[in-house]
Amino acid sequence: MIRDAAEFRAAADDRREAGGTAALVPTMGALHEGHVSLIRRARAEHAWCAVSIFVNPLQFGPDEDLGRYPRDEPADLAVCERLGVDAVWAPTAQEMYPPGVLLPSPEPGPIGDVLEGASRPGHFRGVLKAVHRLFDACGPCTAYFGEKDAQQLFLVRRMVSEERLPVTVVGSPTVREPGGLACSSRNAQLSAKEREQAACLFLALTEAAELARGGERDAAVLVAAMAREIGATALAHLDYATVVADDTFEEIRAIDRPARALVAARFPSARLIDNLRLPSAKPATAGS
Repeated sequence: MIRDAAEFRAAADDRREAGGTAALVPTMGALHEGHVSLIRRARAEHAWCAVSIFVNPLQFGPDEDLGRYPRDEPADLAVCERLGVDAVWAPTAQEMYPPGVLLPSPEPGPIGDVLEGASRPGHFRGVLKAVHRLFDACGPCTAYFGEKDAQQLFLVRRMVSEERLPVTVVGSPTVREPGGLACSSRNAQLSAKEREQAACLFLALTEAAELARGGERDAAVLVAAMAREIGATALAHLDYATVVADDTFEEIRAIDRPARALVAARFPSARLIDNLRLPSAKPATAGS
């Protein structure tokens, strides 16, 4: 495990100078099967794989769960060792954000102020500052992110493009528990009853996908169906349900391009998000 940023950069530079490519899996720890899938993919596709572990205080609001966010560094290190990770960078807050050092603070723009940005003001400014710092510390690399945090993935990709960072961003499909609940570190905060009812998010998304597959093009119909499913769940309080265009992340009324359904809901112990790429309508059969 590495705490020092210069030591981490030196390790990555050594691999690149030896002719290898570097992969980075950014995490906030409390590693789960979603992280495991990212690490395995990164290990398979690159000669050198690093995992960063840092619970970023800048992306938590004053009334959010920073203090309760799951932390288990020894368990995380054991997972990384088992998977053959070459380096784990687990900086302190002072190492991540050195006092007196002016670090880049990319602006997320209008998309950073809607959906998750509206529910968690300032969240994406904190995310992008941390991710930019991680990329700068690692240097040229391929970075792996899960698609569960789709809005974050969109904004990170746009930041990399706009700032011409030497990073390739790869999104990997959401990994789910047997009941459909998306893997998340926050799942550990749920009671057994909450965990059971949290499956309503995936059920809502699945219903929206079936409507789209059946030919429904009115996004409002899908949104209403998702809201009904989550609203009928006793322990869930709907935060939002919407449909966005995949290429702009702007909310749309008609599903006439690649689109994604997104939901967020609050449970007594945790707030959860999920999303699903919407399928194209089934082609009409002969004679229909």
